Parts: sequence; C-alpha cells; structure tokens
Amino acid sequence: MTTVHVKYLIDLFLWSVAALLAYSTRLDGHLQGYAVPLALYVAATLPFKAFVIYRFRLHRQRWQIVSVHDLYRLLLAVGSTTVLLQLALLLVQPGGIPRSVPLLEGLFALLTMGAARLLFRLIFERDGRRTAATTFEGPRKRVLVVGAGDAGVMIAREIGRHPEAGLDVIGFVDDDPDKQRKTFMGLPMLGTLDTLARVIEAQQVNEVLIAIPSAGGEVVRKVIAQSKGAGVAYRIIPGIYEILGGQVSVSQIREVRPEDLLRRPPAQIDTQAIAGYLRDKVVLVTGAGGSIGSELVRQVVQFAPRRVILFGRGENSIFNIEQEMARNWPDIDCVALIGDVRDETRLRAVFGQHRPNVVFHAAAHKHVPLMEGSPCEAILNNIVGTRNVVELSLEFGVERLVNISTDKAVNPTSVMGASKRVAEMLVSSGAQRTKPGQAFVSVRFGNVLGSRGSVVPTFLAQIKAGGPITVTHPEMTRYFMTIPEASRLVVQAGGLALNGSVHVLNMGQPVRIADLAQDLIQLTGAQGVEVVFTGMRPGEKLYEELLTTAENITATEHSEIFVAELEQPDPQWVRNQVQRLEDAARRWSPEDVRRLLRETVPENLLPHHA
Repeated sequence: MTTVHVKYLIDLFLWSVAALLAYSTRLDGHLQGYAVPLALYVAATLPFKAFVIYRFRLHRQRWQIVSVHDLYRLLLAVGSTTVLLQLALLLVQPGGIPRSVPLLEGLFALLTMGAARLLFRLIFERDGRRTAATTFEGPRKRVLVVGAGDAGVMIAREIGRHPEAGLDVIGFVDDDPDKQRKTFMGLPMLGTLDTLARVIEAQQVNEVLIAIPSAGGEVVRKVIAQSKGAGVAYRIIPGIYEILGGQVSVSQIREVRPEDLLRRPPAQIDTQAIAGYLRDKVVLVTGAGGSIGSELVRQVVQFAPRRVILFGRGENSIFNIEQEMARNWPDIDCVALIGDVRDETRLRAVFGQHRPNVVFHAAAHKHVPLMEGSPCEAILNNIVGTRNVVELSLEFGVERLVNISTDKAVNPTSVMGASKRVAEMLVSSGAQRTKPGQAFVSVRFGNVLGSRGSVVPTFLAQIKAGGPITVTHPEMTRYFMTIPEASRLVVQAGGLALNGSVHVLNMGQPVRIADLAQDLIQLTGAQGVEVVFTGMRPGEKLYEELLTTAENITATEHSEIFVAELEQPDPQWVRNQVQRLEDAARRWSPEDVRRLLRETVPENLLPHHA
C-alpha cells in the first residue's frame, strides 16, 4: 500500500468519525436509539465522500509541506459536500437524522482532516530539523532579516526548514511603523533600518540578510553601509524580476551584486497583454545567446509559447541558453539554430521552416570604440541584418517585430549609435508597409548592468587585478537598467502593438560612472584601488539622451514605457540609403560609410574625420 492510499483511507476514516462526533454533539452524548440511523447515514454517505476525496485529489496533497492553498482545497471539498448533504436531508427528511448533522459533520471533518495535515507537517519539520542539525558542522550564524514583508517572512520560514544551512534567524528590522513591537512567526521586530547597527551589536548578529525584493538601490546601500560599519557579513535575496512565481528559497540567497545597488521600484507588468501575443505562438529571438537576447528568452518562455527559436552565430552561447531551457523549461519546445542575420539566405530558410509569429531582434554590434575601428562591420550587422529581419517579417506575415535599440541612437556621436538609428528607421519604414494585425516597433533604452563587455564587468576585472579603475571623465553619466528589468519591459512594449513607434523606457536617473566605480570598490572591500580618469574615447558622449531635440514624447498605457514621436521617413529613400551604405561597407570604405551615415541621420554629431 502506497502513501497515497494511506492518506486516502485516513481522510475517509476521519470524515466518517466526523459523523459520529456530529451525532454526539447534537444529542449531548446520548446516542441510545440512534445507532442504526447513524450507521445508515455513514454507510449512505461513504461512497459520496470517497468520490469527493478522489475528485478533489485530497489524497495527492503533500502533507509534509501542506499550504494554505491545500487547506482551501480541503474547504471546497468538505464545504460543497456539506451543502449537498444538507439539501438532500431537507428534501428527503428521513427519520433518525437530525437536520443539523451534515453541518456539524462538515465542521468536524474540516477540523480533523486539517489537523491531521498540520500535525503531519509539524512532525516532519521537527524530525527534519533534528536530522539536518546533526549533519551541520561548525558554528551556526545568527541572522538578522531586513524586511518583514512577504519575502522576509517566507525566507525566515525557509531557513527554519533547512537547519543544514547553519543559519538561525533571530528577528527582523523594518521601517514600517505598523510592524514595530510585533512578532512574525514567533520572531521579534527588533528595530528599523536607522537602528540596524545597534541591533547588530546588541543581538550579536553574524549576518544581515536583505529580504526586500522591491527595495530600491538606496535601501541596499544603506544596509550595506551599516553592516560594514558593524563588521558583519551581508547577503541578499533576488530582486523582484529574478524571482519567478513569487517564491523565495534558501538556495536563492546570494552575495550582493552591483546591480542591486541600482535597483528601482519594480514596474507593473500587464501579463494579460503579454500573454495575448505570446501564448501558443512561434517566437524567434535573434542574438539569443547574448545578454539581452538570452534574458528575452527567459521572459518569453514564462508565457507558454508554442515554440521558441534561439538564433545566433555564437555556438557556445546558443548552446548554453539551449541547455538552460532544457533544464528549467523542459515542456517548452526550444530550437537552437546557428546563423547570421547578415545572411539573408540562411535567415529566409529559418523563416520559411518555422514561420514565426513574433520576432525579437536583439542581434547587434554594441561596442562603441570597436565599431569606430570597424565601421563597415557595424553597417553589415546592425543595418543590413535589421533590413533582412524587417523584409522577411513583412514577407512571412510576422505579427509582432520588436527591435532592440539604444539611447546611443539619439543625436549619435558614434558609428554604432548612428547604425542603430538607421535600424530604427528601417523598422519604422517597414511598419508603413504592414498589413492589419501586424506591429513593428523599436525599443530604446540605456546601458544594462552586467551585459558582456559593459562597464561593471570591466571595473570588477580591474579591481580584481589590483586597479586602477579607468574612467574616461569625472562627469560622465549613463542610464542603467538591470537585464531582467529591461527585457521584461521590452516584452511588455511588444504587447502595446503601437505599429511604427519607437518606445522609450523610463531609465530612472542617470548615474555618474565615477560614483559607480566607488560603489564597486566599497562592495568588493578592495583596499588601495584608485580611480583614474583617462579622457574621453572617440565616439563617446559625456551623457546619453533618450530623445532628440526634434522628438516629442507621449505616454502609453504603461507608466514605464513612452513613445517618441519621430518623423516618418520615406520608405524608398531609406531603402536607397541602406543600399548605398551596404555597398560602401562591402567594398570596405570607412570614409564613405561615415559620410553616408551623416547623410542618412541628419541629427548626427559624428566627427568629420576618420
């Protein structure tokens, strides 16, 4: 007999005992003369109760981790049965069965069946703690949790379930006045963030755990500063964009990362609008192995597409994201394909075979200094590749095309920025040729933290090497956004379906690069690392813009996404200019490429020398 069968019989037995308790309660314990009606009632209702237990799958619940949802399921099963039995009794009115018996029986069934589950869970957790505690070697850490919201309480509960981690939660701190002088899971509220250092000292805390997924970077910085000042370690649970399904586990506790210092309050996502255009669709992601492309894949699979095409030219990165999808999303059909968006023949074969409904175009060269040295490559990849994607999307009736753009496309001072502005023009001109039901858009945002080759990994490598950190200018600022946040808003922008638009994301406040460098030095605890200013590189801006002076901005239904009102280019003129750019790039003429970029992008600030 399996555990499932045992739980089935326990539920059936307890529900039958509930009938006896109902009779006894109704008759004040005087059951003489009611033995036969009681037996008949139990026998008559037993098959129906057995069916309800099976139909509601009560015997399939895991009593070791029984949850509120499981108890709600039990309430539905017992409650619906009680209502039906009560109605049947009122209609038939058999002798020997008091009318209140079904109601009392339902109450006792809920109490006994629910208590059995909770008792089993308590025994399981107690035995698990004893066993795990004996396997942990070394001193246990006294942990103070910052944040007593849902995530904080959840992580405290998880730590209690896993004593093998060697952690003991001793209480919380939180700035919410309504939570002061209260307990959570039997653990006290010990103070606020302002009193964190005093609490650490008074409670002999070994580690501080930041458990506020929605906290902004200023909160994270404040906790780190006080923890460092008190000489204790600190860790964090992931931000809201990293937690899938809203669940937090001990395994998700990690070291504080640079992106945590720049957290912003999470944007609300309209999941219905996203699911409406992704569910059961074939989705193609170009550049799927890159930082943005791979995160787009992670966001897309959450909305149950029929198939996801992972397209890119770096075989190792495509292999890695394919393996990740196989591990984490085995039910999603993911097809990994190697190819280059510059190769129209290869791209046509992919479109013809898989017929994508939605395309996210993330394949691009993005490094400003490198593209200054190889401008022809920027043309072939960023412009010609985008043209191929747009034309094939039109030919094969793609419903949504979302092009990933950049703030460097605004008043571009670099080849890379100018090439991305032309890519936006290609998507906008392609949108003028779409049919009803199609929407081609671009999404423009700033730097993403942690992407390959970006400033944060570069600074961390310099710190690891002992310094110095090289910053080009003391006043240089950039907009930053985390990769999950940016990708999620890109997916949301596709759901707006504003054909031909260039979306601008709310990037928050710009960050001084010199300040970011100092934050990283503090975060890593490095000593003696200096920040050296080296002078601006060719094509760099002192600060980035998200709009040109000729652009207006309008709001959308989403608070974090806006639309830049651009002049619509003549599609034929754009095609002609792109062809001239391609010809110059293929004959490897950097001078002609720069001259044509200045012609094509009137708002450019490109220098007139190579």
